[in-house]
Amino acid sequence: MFVYTLKASGLKFFTVVALSVGLLATAIGILPTVSAASDVAAVATDYKNVSTEDEMIKFLYTFGYEVENEPARKYEITIPEHFNAVYEKYNEIQRAQGLNLKRYAGKDATAYVFKLKNHGTAGEVYATLFIRNGRVIAGDVSSKEGEGFVNGLQKQ
Repeated sequence: MFVYTLKASGLKFFTVVALSVGLLATAIGILPTVSAASDVAAVATDYKNVSTEDEMIKFLYTFGYEVENEPARKYEITIPEHFNAVYEKYNEIQRAQGLNLKRYAGKDATAYVFKLKNHGTAGEVYATLFIRNGRVIAGDVSSKEGEGFVNGLQKQ
């Protein structure tokens, strides 16, 4: 073991401390901080203030969708505490559009399913919004027709 001692004046001591704090702050600023609950894409979409069906229709219109005036279906859902493979895959779609269902694990939400009028795909296509406290916490566009698909809200 190697030990080195140095007699330092007050000025040297504070210089070393200041340099150490500066290096630590730089390291913290440079190193990415990634956690499962916060790793989402940066998007410009405002997911807040969407609580009425009219606001949901306007929200979907911002993505270029025209929908029926009434939801085709409305139901309550509890986001599971622990995600299985299906929920993990679905949450990948949500994270790509700036959302993250893991933030709402164990919480209740209301799902609103709107039939799209102008998707351009043969068959019936639906947009689903999951709403909690006037906020969109998840959303997708999907179809069961043919091979079926589930995409984020951005037009494909």
